Amino acid sequence: MTDSETKNTISSIELATKNILKESAENLEVIPAVALKILRLTSDDKVTQVSDLSKLIETEPILAAKILGQVNSSAFPLPEEVTSLHRAVNMLGFSAVRKIALDQLFYNKLFQPKANQQFDQLFFWQHCLFVASLGRAIADALGHDDPDLIYSAGLMHDIGKVVLESHGKVSYSDFIFASQSEEQVSIKSEHDFFGLSHADIGYVICQQWDIPERIRAVVYCHHDFPDENSEFYSHKEDIAIVSIANYIAWMHGIGSISSNSTPDLAPEVLKHVAFETLDIERLLSEVDAEMQKTGGVYGINFPSLIELRATLVQTTLFLNRQGSTTETVDALPNNISLSSLTTPHKSLIPEEIIPWTLAAIQQDFSFDRLIMLNIDLKQRCLVVANALPKSFDKEILSHFNVKVESLNRTVLQSLRERKALIINQQSEGELSILQQFQVDEFLLMPILSDNRLIALFYADNFDTKEAIKESSIKQVGPIIHELGVALTNAKKFELEKQRAELDPLTNLMNKRMVLNYLTDVFQLPVKELGKVAIGFMDIDHFKKFNDTCGHQAGDDALKIVAQIMQSLTRPQDFIGRYGGEEFVFILRDTHIKGAAIYAERIRKEIERKGKILSQRFEGHALTVSIGVSFYKPSYATYEQMIEAADMAMYASKKKGRNQVSIA
Repeated sequence: MTDSETKNTISSIELATKNILKESAENLEVIPAVALKILRLTSDDKVTQVSDLSKLIETEPILAAKILGQVNSSAFPLPEEVTSLHRAVNMLGFSAVRKIALDQLFYNKLFQPKANQQFDQLFFWQHCLFVASLGRAIADALGHDDPDLIYSAGLMHDIGKVVLESHGKVSYSDFIFASQSEEQVSIKSEHDFFGLSHADIGYVICQQWDIPERIRAVVYCHHDFPDENSEFYSHKEDIAIVSIANYIAWMHGIGSISSNSTPDLAPEVLKHVAFETLDIERLLSEVDAEMQKTGGVYGINFPSLIELRATLVQTTLFLNRQGSTTETVDALPNNISLSSLTTPHKSLIPEEIIPWTLAAIQQDFSFDRLIMLNIDLKQRCLVVANALPKSFDKEILSHFNVKVESLNRTVLQSLRERKALIINQQSEGELSILQQFQVDEFLLMPILSDNRLIALFYADNFDTKEAIKESSIKQVGPIIHELGVALTNAKKFELEKQRAELDPLTNLMNKRMVLNYLTDVFQLPVKELGKVAIGFMDIDHFKKFNDTCGHQAGDDALKIVAQIMQSLTRPQDFIGRYGGEEFVFILRDTHIKGAAIYAERIRKEIERKGKILSQRFEGHALTVSIGVSFYKPSYATYEQMIEAADMAMYASKKKGRNQVSIA
C-alpha cells in the first residue's frame, strides 16, 4: 500500500470513527490526560530532567503515593523514609516510573463497571499487562533500542476496544453479545459489526491524542502487518514484537475478552524477530512473576497464567513462519496436526476443552468412537464423561461405567504405571474386558492432571474393524498430554477466578462482585425488582478494635460478622463486603417486613456473639448499625438504592448505633 493509499484509508477510517462514536474523538477521555503527558514526556529524547516528570506526577495524588510507596518498600532498604518525589523518581528511573504511572492511570480509568457489560475488564487488563510485559521482555532479549516503548505500545495495543465500549453508539459489549454463536471472533467480525476494527479506531484516537508515532503504528498494525510500501513499515520490529506477545497471550487463554478465539499471526511477523534466539521459557517465567507482583499492587488476584510451555510456543511460531497455521502439518512430530495439539488450550472451560479435543483427535486419526472416562474416586469406578460420535447409543455407553476392581490385571497395571496400551484378542487374559466393552480391540490412555490420574481416553474402530496401530500411542500421546495440562490449567483458572471474586479476609464476595450482581439485578422486570431489598451494614466503633486491641482483633471482628451473615442468609440472597468495615446484603423475593426481620436477626446475633467475646476485645461491644432500602420505581439505578440504604444506616448511627433503620 503506497503512502497515498494509506492516507486515503486513514481518511475513510476517521470518517467511520465519527459515525460510530457518540461524540468527537477529541473530547474523549478514555486515558487520563496525565497518562498521555507521561507517554509523550518519557518518549521525547530531549527530555532528560527528572524535575519535569516529578512536577507532572505531583498533579496526580494517588500516583504520587504509589511511587513514594514503591521507593519506600522493602525493595529499597533505605536508612530513612523518602518523602521527595524528585528523589523518588531519581532512584526509580524513567523506566520504572513510566511503568508505574501508566499501569496506575490505566487501571483507575478502566474499572468502572456498567450495566449489561459483556466486556470483562479483568480479562482486558490482564491481557494488556501480559502483552506489555512479554513484549518488553522480548525487546530486551533482542537488544531493541527502546524496550519501554514496547511496554507502552503493548499496554495500549487494544485501546480501540475500550473506546468502543465506553463511547461507541453500539458498545464492544454489544459486539461480544452478538458474536456469541461465532466460533472465531475476528477483525473481520468487528468490521462487519462496527464498520471498522478496534485497531482502526485505536489508531485514530491515538492520532487525536498525539501519541508517539511508533506506538500508533503498533496499535494500527498489530493484526495486519504492513507491506514495504506502507508508511508504518519503518516500525516493523516494534509491530512484530507486540504482535507475537499478543498472539502468545491469546494462544494460552489470556485474551482481551473472555473468548476462545485466537487471532492469526501474519507470517511476515516472524521475518523481523529472531525468535529462535529467545529463551521463551525464561521470558514467560519472568512475565508470570511480574504479573503476580502487579496484581498484588492493585489487590487483584489475576487468574493464574497458563502453564506456558516453550516448545509448543516455538513450534507454533515456526509453523506461522512457514504460513501453515490452519492446515495439518507434516513438520510436527508423528504427523500430529497443530490444530489437534493446540485445541486443548483454546478454552479454560472443561465442558468445551474435552469435546473439542475429542473432535480434533477423531478428525486427525479417524477412530470410530472416542470416550472420555472420568475416575470417580469415591465410588471407585469409571464414568463416561464425553463421547463421540454424538449418536453414541446410551445403553451401549453404560457398558463403560465399570468398577475399578472389576478391571483386569493389564488395565489396572496400566493405570498404576500411567502407561497407554492397546487391548485386543491377542492380549493374554483380556477377553473379559473386551466382552464388557463389546469390542474386539481398543486403545486406552491415562490423562494426568498435576501428575495425578484423573481420567482415561478410550478409542476403538467399532464400525470399520480396522486394526489400531502401535504408532497411535506415540501419535495421540502428545495431544492427551496437552489435554491433561489444559484441564489442570482450567482448574487453576477457576480457583483463581473465584479468589478474584472473593474478599480474601472474609471469603464474602468483594465490592466488584457486589456491583456486578446489582447491575444484573437492575435488569430484572419491574415486578421482580419490586421484591428486592438492599441492606447496608457498618460495624460500630470499628476503629477502637484496631486502635485498642490491634489489627488482628479488627480482622477477627470482620470475620465474625461475615460468618454470621453467611449462617443466616438464604441461598438465593447475596452478601458481600463493600469495603473497610462495611457489608452489603441483597435480598430477592422479599418484602419490607421480611427484610426488616432478616436485618434484625443479623443485628441481634452479632450483638449476642459480641457480648460473649467482649473480654477478648477488652470490653468493646461488637455491634452493627444497619440501613435497609426497599425497591421503588423512583430508583433509576442501583446506586440510588445503595445510597438510600447507606443514609438509613447513618440514621441508625445517629439514633445510638446497634439498630436497624428502614429507608
